[in-house]
Amino acid sequence: MLLLMGSVRRASLLFALLLVLAGNSFAANGEYIILVGGPSLYQWEKYKLYPHDHWWANFIRAARLRTEQLRAQLGPDAQITWLVYKQGYIDRAKQEHQDLIALIDTVREKFNLNLVWFNAGSEVIDYLNNPAGAGRNQVKIVGFEYFGHSNRACFMFDYSNLIDSACKSWLHENELAKIERRDFAHGAYVRSWGCHTGESMSKKWYRATGTHMIGAIGKTQFMMEELPILISEGGKWIN
Repeated sequence: MLLLMGSVRRASLLFALLLVLAGNSFAANGEYIILVGGPSLYQWEKYKLYPHDHWWANFIRAARLRTEQLRAQLGPDAQITWLVYKQGYIDRAKQEHQDLIALIDTVREKFNLNLVWFNAGSEVIDYLNNPAGAGRNQVKIVGFEYFGHSNRACFMFDYSNLIDSACKSWLHENELAKIERRDFAHGAYVRSWGCHTGESMSKKWYRATGTHMIGAIGKTQFMMEELPILISEGGKWIN
């Protein structure tokens, strides 16, 4: 009996080790992308009953927390890229009287990230399809997560920034067909942490890319020391 238990224990440890090695190998051969939208401005939000983005780093902080998890899981050399909506942080910097671009760059340094700034949704699609002109034949996307404002049909990168309660920079579900299915590795992990994505956009994402996007039914709340949580009655995560 003792010999049998010892054999089972060794087999379990070996299996766990193989899982870790497989995960690290998976990450080493691919790219993990974190897409980050911009914050709203006080000039639009101050009259609302429930104003958005009291803190400029709502989305940056959540992305940082997730990146810290990924570094611990995937190792120091895994390729992690942040795609960040730049104009939103330039505009919010005037309100904060701080150089937010420089502050975000410190996260790049700390976690050894590939930091890519963008201003339009089309640039996000271009990067997914053709990073640095290198294509996706060699380096597939093994993970993709979004931190920012969203509704059921789109990621809203500059919500309540230039226009009150609206946006001029987005990635809409009707544009997802422009993303090439070959971009993603088999079994890639995809998730939106924004509000309402699971109500429509997740379905369109799967049709376009062949990967399942976990999204929220209802609203989410971005937190200080944990990843976003569901706050709507009956809210849930679906893919």
